[in-house]
Parts: sequence; structure tokens; C-alpha cells
Amino acid sequence: MAHISRYYDVQRDSAGHRVLEVRVTGFPLLHLPLLNKSTAFTEEERRLLGLEGLLPPGVSTLEEQKERAYLRFRQQGAPLEKHAYLRNLQDYNEVLFFALLEDHVEEMLPIIYTPTVGEAVQQFSRLYRYPRGFAISTAHVDRARELLENVHQQDVRMIVATDSSAILGIGDQGFGGMAISIGKLSLYTVAGGVGPDKTLPVELDVGTSRQDLIEDPLYLGARHARLTGEAYDAFIDAFVRAVQDRYPKAIIQWEDFSKDTAFRVLERYRKVVPSFNDDIQGTGAVTLAGVLRACALKGERLRDQVVAIHGAGAGGAGVAAAIREGMRREGLTEDELARRVFVLDSRGLLTDDRHLEDYKQPLATPQAVTAGWSGTDLLSVVREGGVTVLLGLSGQGGIFNEPIVRAVQANTARPIVFPLSNPTANTEALPEDVLRWTDGAALVATGSPFAPVELNGQTHAIGQGNNAFIFPGLGFAAVLTRAHEITDGMVAEAAYALADFTAREYPERTYPPTRALRDASRAVALRVARQALEEGVAQEEKVQGLDDNGLAAFIERRFWLPKYLPYRTAQGAGPDLG
Repeated sequence: MAHISRYYDVQRDSAGHRVLEVRVTGFPLLHLPLLNKSTAFTEEERRLLGLEGLLPPGVSTLEEQKERAYLRFRQQGAPLEKHAYLRNLQDYNEVLFFALLEDHVEEMLPIIYTPTVGEAVQQFSRLYRYPRGFAISTAHVDRARELLENVHQQDVRMIVATDSSAILGIGDQGFGGMAISIGKLSLYTVAGGVGPDKTLPVELDVGTSRQDLIEDPLYLGARHARLTGEAYDAFIDAFVRAVQDRYPKAIIQWEDFSKDTAFRVLERYRKVVPSFNDDIQGTGAVTLAGVLRACALKGERLRDQVVAIHGAGAGGAGVAAAIREGMRREGLTEDELARRVFVLDSRGLLTDDRHLEDYKQPLATPQAVTAGWSGTDLLSVVREGGVTVLLGLSGQGGIFNEPIVRAVQANTARPIVFPLSNPTANTEALPEDVLRWTDGAALVATGSPFAPVELNGQTHAIGQGNNAFIFPGLGFAAVLTRAHEITDGMVAEAAYALADFTAREYPERTYPPTRALRDASRAVALRVARQALEEGVAQEEKVQGLDDNGLAAFIERRFWLPKYLPYRTAQGAGPDLG
């Protein structure tokens, strides 16, 4: 079989059980996080692998190691300290890291992902400890394929790549965006079942526009202005060609690109290499899923709503496209859509008489719709347009004030208000305020995690519209089916799969609790895989002709779980293969 890594392969013993056949022993073995069991190496493995004397004499189980690691986690102080501890654990022992994360995903998700990852990105150069992933910069992009050969994994299937130009709501972060790629791939493994040996975080270091980073003596990235235009395109072209040659089965998730670049990169490469943009498509899908559930909780349909989206960046544009497609599915015409979905940027409503960037033009409202309106600011759009659903993707903390929220409630008994911007400081409104202003009538979901709100003797769970409910299942399905393209239909199916899962398992909620992340991802993966088959983009022969039960079983068999395997050396020690 082809090698999985330069350091090991997964084989079968004579009884058919999986074993790790390693090509490295002794002290170096303890410093490879994918292979290190630490105190869980058995006495026999310690003798076989030259580890005797390098570890404490006591042999621990994985459960005992998790107990010890969780105790250390709880001893950390601020969220960033907890984040650093978990990252250090991942860099020491990946199986233990993922086993711990699996047990405490609801508690740890905000630490490894939003909102804490935003601070980790900002502090990346100062917190840097251990190499992880692949960094390609302008200094050696002409040797991208050669440098990829230095990566020890031989069969990468899932890549998250960022140029760090628009991280969350905090903008250009230079090389620090690597923390986003690492964090996203942690979720691909714990929620989406993609083995950590099959993932590769990538930083596309095209420079930074921030002079303070360039002048910071501790900054680890390239110290020059960002590439633009043809030079930028040539850089990304070189990276994509190198990936296609080195890892022909890999899926690429484009992450945290600036709004204009995000659309251009997605359209330039989505039919060249199977890829998608989570900020555009993942955000659109997860928001559509939550709005569908909120409509159902109101006893209404999506087509009954009038939606205002405040924020016209990559996320806002993706949400607008997803909501419009959902309304089309329910029978609305293009003329009706023009009066049902309004998108605003910092200057107000996008209208077709404004000079707009190319990607914004399809989002514009015809001027004829707004004729006679008192204005096109957010409050005017809510009042004049009859808005019933208010979605925030602006990154402007507190912009959904009391008059605006009350204006939405004037149009509907149960307003849907989703302040979705991350990190927490950028959220458009606090859930407790929205509920207080509407006397508990609003249906609220946020991008960052918030505790339940107690109001008038009633507890309101705050759903989290977290892209982690979408991208792990979407990417896992694309990997398993070897989809040669990730289609709009596959992304849309992920949204409806999440909405259906929530309705089935948590019928009173807009989104599942994050502890259900893995089950939600399985549900998404099944439906997306089915869609890939129906659209004819699935290349994996083993999934052809499977019914839903067979497809679910196929997914389950390949879902990576954090468990230790027995070891043997590549020289043949251990059970015979037979």
C-alpha cells in the first residue's frame, strides 16, 4: 500500500486488526504528535520501540490521560491561556488532544475556535511554539511543489488555506491567520471525522498591509506589503498547481480572504480543484439553516419573510445568496425576491443606482422598489421594507439598537434577530438586550456562544449559528465521495440537512447545542454525499449505487476516532500480516 506518512503506515495484523507500523523509534518518536502515546505506551511497546527509560514507569490508559489533561486545562486562567494549553497538547499528543476535545467539545469549542481564536490569531507570532502546517511565502513560491515535499503526510485530503487578509472581524492579521487554519482543521477531525494525518493547515503568506506588523521585531511573516493583481494571482496559481501534483485527492477550503478576493479566488479555482469558501458558502448555509428553523418555530415559511442583511462582505453576500435560493425553492420569482431580501453595507442599502463592486451588484435592490422611501439606512429599510428577519454580518458591535429591533417587531409578532458577527465584541446586539426589547418574543441566534437568557421566568436558549455545523460534514462528504467539484447544490443540501437534524433532535431550537456537533456533521455528510452522487460529481467507486443506509455505514466506517492503536516496527516486529 502507499505510505500514509514518511514515519508510519496503518496496516492490518493477521487477525485483521489495525496496527501502526512505525519507521521511527526512541526519543524522536516521542516528539511526533501523531505517533506519541506518551505514558500510554505499553511495556512491550516501550521495549520494542526503544522507549524504556524515557518515560515514567507507570502505564496510563487513555481515560487516565484525559483526566490528567482536563485537570490541567481547568487550572488555566484566561481563555487565551486555555487555548495555548490545548494547542500545546495537540503538538504533543494528537490522539489525546482529540479524545479530550471529543469529551468536552461544548466547553472547548469557544476556546479552540471562535471567539478565542481571534485573540490567538492576533498573538500568533508571540505565542509561537511548535511548527504545524505548511507556510508558503513570496520568498519561495516559485518552489512551492518542492517545499510541499517537505510535508511528511503522503495522502492529505483536506486543506484549509488562508491569506489572512480578513480574519473574522479583525481584518488583516498577516501570518497570524495560520491559527485559523489549524483551528478549523481541528474541527474537521473532532466533528467531521477526517483523520488528523489527512489534514494540512496552510498559510499563504503574500505579505501584510499593516505596517505595525512589518515593524514588529517578533513578527514571523514576510515583511512587505501584500501582493495584489497579477502577482497575487500567480502566487495562488503556483500553490494550486503544487497541491494538485502533490495531493491530487485533496479538497481546499479557502478561509478568511478579503471580500473582493474571496469571490475571485472561489470562482477562479472551484472547477480547477474541488474547493469552497467557508466565509461565503459555509456562512450562507448555516444562516439559512437557522432562519428555516426560526420560521418553523413561528409556524411560517421562509417565503413569508422580509430579510435585511446588515453587512455586505463575503459572509453577508453568501447569506443573501443562500436566503434567495431558499426562497426560490419555495416558489418566489425574481421580482418578489427584490422586495424580500435587502442587503446593506456601511453606506446603507445596496441599490442598483449606486456604484458597487462587482460582487455586490447581484445583491442590489432595484431603485424602483425604494421609490418613495424616507431613506435607505437600516432603520428606514426595516420600516419601509417591512423587515421581519434581521441578520447581522457587519462586524459592527451594537449596531442593532433598541429602535431598530423594535421596528422589526412592529412588522411581526416574533421577530427573527441573528447578530452573527464574531468575535463577541463585534456582535451587533447582545441576546439579552434583544429579548428584553421585545419582551421575550424575538427568536435570537448569534455567531459567538452566549449563555441562556432568563427573562420573565422563562429561559431562552441562544442558538449559535456556527459554521462548524456545516463545513466539517460538507468537507468530509467531499473527501469520502472524492467529489471533483463542490457544487452549489451540495452546499445548499448541507443547510437543509442541518435544519432537518435540528428539527428532529432539538425541535424547540434554531440550532443544536454544540455538544451535538459530531452527530450534526454526520447528518450533513450523509445528505451532501447523496447530493454529490445525484449530481454526478462523486468519483469514489465504493459509494456508487449505495442506498442511504449503505452510505451512512460507509461514512461511519471511515469516521476517524481518537483511539490508540498497537504499534510494531517497520522491520516486521509484531504480528505477521499473513
